[in-house]
Amino acid sequence: MLKIISYLILFFTIQIISNGQTQFSDISTKVGAFSRIGFGARGIGMANTLASVKEGNVISYYNPANIIYQEDNLLQTGYTFLSLDRNLNFLSFTKRFEFGKKEDENGNTKPKSTAGISVGLINSGVSNIDGRDGQGKPIGNFSTSENQFYFAVANKFSEKLSIGISFKFYYYKLFENFSSNGFGLDLGALYIINQSMSVSFVLIDLNSKYTWDSGKLYGTNGTISVDKFPILKKLGVSYKLDKNLITAIEIENSNAKTNFLRIGAEYNPLENIYFRAGIDKINLNNFEIPIRPSAGFSYFYEVNKYIIGVEYAFSYEPYSSFDQHLIGINFRF
Repeated sequence: MLKIISYLILFFTIQIISNGQTQFSDISTKVGAFSRIGFGARGIGMANTLASVKEGNVISYYNPANIIYQEDNLLQTGYTFLSLDRNLNFLSFTKRFEFGKKEDENGNTKPKSTAGISVGLINSGVSNIDGRDGQGKPIGNFSTSENQFYFAVANKFSEKLSIGISFKFYYYKLFENFSSNGFGLDLGALYIINQSMSVSFVLIDLNSKYTWDSGKLYGTNGTISVDKFPILKKLGVSYKLDKNLITAIEIENSNAKTNFLRIGAEYNPLENIYFRAGIDKINLNNFEIPIRPSAGFSYFYEVNKYIIGVEYAFSYEPYSSFDQHLIGINFRF
């Protein structure tokens, strides 16, 4: 397994060097950008470095292999405040299953097999778009809506290795009678090196694409076009410095010739209180491109055996009139 990890690190290094002459290639301008902003207050607060983090509330969005480590059932929802009449919303449910019993070398009882499922939705859009005709006269307000529905499954193949897959369905309503949909896959693996350190490798948006047919709008003058999502390859490492501090680092490469570095951390100074911070989108091709620092916190409390969490995250948006602010609520039961 250590040889495989070494090969992955070498592979990412070669990718970065081969793309080193690219002056600027911003993946946020590529199709499906809404699905790459992040998921939830914890993920965005830690600069989207959760692919190798198995502690706490986990999300299949970052790595479907992680969901087998979710304790109890988890329901999460979140709303993001964005500029320019944009919206970004999250909803997910994660559950772990344990099958059979066995004893380890110390006589402790453990499940023979562990699996997990996760379902969810990411909704994004723009409202209050001022519509005009060819002469500039107002014809009403319009809106767009872009959505990702996903279903993820994972299995624990050994005490150290888990693998997961996420099936994703995209639906994009761009205009009246003009929409598209697509289907894609995420593949993820998580390997536990020791009690403190974990390594992950994730492939994102395999086969994801939109196919557009403008024939309904323009008749015989319409065309058919295909917009493919960029395929992301992510290698992540997380390390627990002590029981209260988790650090994570991640390298992301894409076939759109982008290479990003992310760094995040989570600190638990008091029971049920967590603070997070990180730096996202460190562009390894061009260090003059603005980075995206983020921060956030969570507070959990128990009500009738239900654990309720209230979360907040901030993320800097360099090309916007104001930054991202995300509020989330989650339930463990």
